[in-house]
Amino acid sequence: MDSKTSAARPAYGRRKWLAGLGLGAAGIGVGLAYRAAPGFWRQFARDLGRPVDPSPHRPDPARWPNRGLHAAWLGHASVLLKIDGFTILTDPVFSTWIGLGLGPFTLGFKRMVEPALAPDALSGVDLILLSHAHMDHMDLPSLRALENKRVPVVTARGTSDLLRQDRYRSVQELGWGEQTRVGPLQIKAMEVRHWGARMRTDTWRGYNGYILQLGRYRVVFAGDTAITDTFRQVGGADLALMPIGAYNPWIRNHCNPEQAWLMANQARAEFVLPVHHRTFSLSSEPWAEPLDRLLTAAHSSPNRIVGHDIGREFHLT
Repeated sequence: MDSKTSAARPAYGRRKWLAGLGLGAAGIGVGLAYRAAPGFWRQFARDLGRPVDPSPHRPDPARWPNRGLHAAWLGHASVLLKIDGFTILTDPVFSTWIGLGLGPFTLGFKRMVEPALAPDALSGVDLILLSHAHMDHMDLPSLRALENKRVPVVTARGTSDLLRQDRYRSVQELGWGEQTRVGPLQIKAMEVRHWGARMRTDTWRGYNGYILQLGRYRVVFAGDTAITDTFRQVGGADLALMPIGAYNPWIRNHCNPEQAWLMANQARAEFVLPVHHRTFSLSSEPWAEPLDRLLTAAHSSPNRIVGHDIGREFHLT
């Protein structure tokens, strides 16, 4: 046996031992993660082979006129708005999976329903509006698909570092009470009751709701919120985009449907478009429960609830 061969074997042995140690640590990590959240891992395993249902409706924004207020719920908290010809896209999430990216894979949650429109149908939007950095609201693959030097972004405090800012016309952060104007649209960030950390430790990240004003039309986008009395400051709105899902057991950070209805009424919203339900299974309540409970809460004025299904259009002129 020559010295070259004998010297290589210990090195190979060390590499093999280290590799085994790494795999063992990974196995222990997965085991601990399973013990911490067995329900998530069972759902993840079920979702791997589950198909994604098609969107029940396909909006046609190319046919929307340049006067009036128009909206379509695309899924989760993604809404396409057009106010007197100016288009806004809220919290765009088009990925099949949301969560932690691990190379070509995503460890997280799978869509139940396809988005009502694909990103290539939204290249002409005038503004991307982001409420906070959670992965089901700030989906980086979706945002990269929408990158355009003509499109500005408005987002919450301490979140712009997650974006490739040079790929957009501008990226502006707002804190609670701060305002900006993008073209004819006035935007005011409002306080909601949620949290902003994306990875648990980055607790400095902000989280917003927004009041949008253009001409005679006013729209409230609540983002994510638990029950709060801050919607009283809105002072009236034509449309409120209110989250109604993921409250069981996360009621401290997500309002239930009755609370969403109460806050929309405190904002004095004429119409309510419910979001944050029927797209990802993020909590324990049944799929149909949030909308059913909202309609029950609005029993005396059900016509104020619009956009019941993903892709359904709403028009106000």
